[in-house]
Amino acid sequence: MKALTIHHIDTYYGMSHILHGLSLEVPEGDIVSLLGRNGAGKTTTIRSVMGMTPPARGSIKIFGEEVRGLRPNRIYSRGVRIVPQGRHIFPMLSVEENLRLALMEFSSVEFNKQKERVYQMFPVLAERQRQKGKTLSGGELQMLAIARVIMGNPRLILMDEPSEGLAPLIITRIEKSILELKQKKITILLAEQNLQSALRVSDFHNIIDNGINVFSGNQEDLRADEEVQIKYLGVGKYNTG
Repeated sequence: MKALTIHHIDTYYGMSHILHGLSLEVPEGDIVSLLGRNGAGKTTTIRSVMGMTPPARGSIKIFGEEVRGLRPNRIYSRGVRIVPQGRHIFPMLSVEENLRLALMEFSSVEFNKQKERVYQMFPVLAERQRQKGKTLSGGELQMLAIARVIMGNPRLILMDEPSEGLAPLIITRIEKSILELKQKKITILLAEQNLQSALRVSDFHNIIDNGINVFSGNQEDLRADEEVQIKYLGVGKYNTG
């Protein structure tokens, strides 16, 4: 089954036409990357799926159900979560308070159960649970942003540039958490500029350029296509690891 099917969507910001008939698929349980240079349309794709920037035309289906035109809260209720670019946690709230906001409707017993699960995935957050968000490092903020969305057992997670601005050691920890989510059968659409990171975690890759899907393929397809790497990602085959 397809967790996400995007079919010929056109998305605008005002009069600016950003996505041009974009189509892609994300099979249930897989990690699919969305690659491209800065400004290619990756974030707009994520926002279109979440209903934050609704497409003017086309279809977006989540687990077979059409969601184009639904408000973000309705899409959220279908088990879709977003880790936005820039993390966007609450800086004046503690780590635990940020997590609590993700499960406001749940009992304390269920919250504590979910909290312990994410603390096992990110032990540093357990150590920092009383600290305010503004005191965390960039890597800790990204861990908190991911931890917050996995509270409540999501079915589909949209991640926008999770490795941006992070040290290699922290990127490795984030990649490990992404693979752990896959083991839990959570589907992920991963928007990334970091090609090597995407290659390490993703099952399938899409490259968009100027709002158009210019490449779709698996690991071997992407590694073998040096022309695509150079033209759309600015790298060659010797840079893909």
